Amino acid sequence: MSCPEQKEKLRAQLREAYGRIVYSNTTHLKAVDKLILKNNRMKSCQIALSAITTGGFLSTFIFNEGFLKFVTGLASVLSLGLNIYLKNFELDTLSKEHQIAANDLWLIREKYISLLTDMDDMTIDQIIATRDMLQDDTHNVYKTSPKTDADSYAMAQKALKTEEEQFFTDEELNQILPKHLRIPIKKEFLNNK
Repeated sequence: MSCPEQKEKLRAQLREAYGRIVYSNTTHLKAVDKLILKNNRMKSCQIALSAITTGGFLSTFIFNEGFLKFVTGLASVLSLGLNIYLKNFELDTLSKEHQIAANDLWLIREKYISLLTDMDDMTIDQIIATRDMLQDDTHNVYKTSPKTDADSYAMAQKALKTEEEQFFTDEELNQILPKHLRIPIKKEFLNNK
């Protein structure tokens, strides 16, 4: 096999690996968002149930109503169940683990972009060595990170495919880059989009 053919095969493999990393990174970020939202809702429920329990307990001394005792007892049982659930699942810790995985995958993603950018100036052996190192780095992240779920993956898929969350148009890049790093955009290119 000739060198250009082998480089093209490596390029195809690297592009696919890059795509998988982008999906994994985005899926972990979506898992973080989901867990933070769920944790905030649970904490709000805890506060509400505690308020009902405390208010109901104090009201029973004033009104001595059976209905208030029932509501207070029910809120107390629900509060206990919620506290047990939160203790067992530790949503804060899990969201932090997903954030660490996303951060680690971001760095690997950027290294894949650099490798794809630089590979024309590299030997086959250099490309293979760098690829193997990135595969090892990816494996280390995957073996220590929490598993993602189907909902987070679906959210990532929508964000990447429909909302183009991790990508910028040339115009968007020009808007956020300093003036000296902006590139001219051809109008005929924009009209073809």
